[in-house]
Amino acid sequence: MPRPGRVTFSLADIAARLGGDVLGDVQTQVSQVATLATAGAGDIAFLSNLKYKRQLSETGASAVIVAPPFADASELPRIVTANPYVYYARVAALLNPIERPAPGVHGSAACASAVPPSASVGPAAAIGKDVVLGDGVVIHAGCVVGDGVTIGAGSVLHPNVTIYPGCVVGCNAIIHSGAVIGADGFGFAPEGGRWVKIPQIGRVVIGDDVEIGANTSIDRGALDDTIIGNGVKLDNQIQIGHNCIIGDHSVIAGCVGIAGSTRIGKGCMLGGAAMILGHLEIADGTIISPGSMVMKSIAKAGKYTALFPLEEHDRWLHNAAQVRHLARLAERVAELEKKLQADNTKD
Repeated sequence: MPRPGRVTFSLADIAARLGGDVLGDVQTQVSQVATLATAGAGDIAFLSNLKYKRQLSETGASAVIVAPPFADASELPRIVTANPYVYYARVAALLNPIERPAPGVHGSAACASAVPPSASVGPAAAIGKDVVLGDGVVIHAGCVVGDGVTIGAGSVLHPNVTIYPGCVVGCNAIIHSGAVIGADGFGFAPEGGRWVKIPQIGRVVIGDDVEIGANTSIDRGALDDTIIGNGVKLDNQIQIGHNCIIGDHSVIAGCVGIAGSTRIGKGCMLGGAAMILGHLEIADGTIISPGSMVMKSIAKAGKYTALFPLEEHDRWLHNAAQVRHLARLAERVAELEKKLQADNTKD
């Protein structure tokens, strides 16, 4: 039976909205998504990884989502689709609609700009002068939106997001708690052993359908803008330096650091804790493995890794010591090659 208190859909209803072919009882009701291992009555599970195929015959789910090669691998009611993982994501969104607060401005919010009737501004939020908010924007409690900011229709700022003056956020963006958009870039000029601050007069410009994780920081440009392209997905605790450009639909995992003036191409994937030095260019479609240090530009798309393999500590120290001597070893090899060439010439 479906779980009480939840919205339910039949497989026929789901297929009518999302496509796919239903095999078995089309009126099977589901109210939540789950893994094959944990699913129970009222759940719909999915198979997208072959290593979980065995669980397909053991699952307690009421229905499953499978790819065409596995259409006959289960007798459960099922939806057959080319990409079960993406289909699962859409079913999850259908069964778990985001609850938006009612439109209006909370009495404790401070708004120096007009707020559209369809927008929502939560408790203790502060909105500066000359701010432009699109229809249906949600600004949760404690957010600070600086003067001259533009936020596109349907975007959501979760509690305690800060957007500095002049920045631009596109439509349907999701910015999670603690994110800081548009703080000063790390720009200082040396003078006599001290550092002179360089005013950061650019903006941060964020495209449409962007998601930014909790406590992520995106610095404003020094002169030109820092640009986050359409459809970019940023995880938590990422640092993006001033004047960086992140290409459309790139995805960046947690704790990545990108130094200033680096250009990340379209459709790139950066693994967690990767470090990208400044003033580099990364080709469209590049994949960077987690923990990698990228020290030079990448002109050709591919998968790149810059890791020292994990070893027992004493062995790691031994290998690291050998790495320090590689330059001298290369010089000695070159000298030997020259000597051999000279000897062969004499012969």
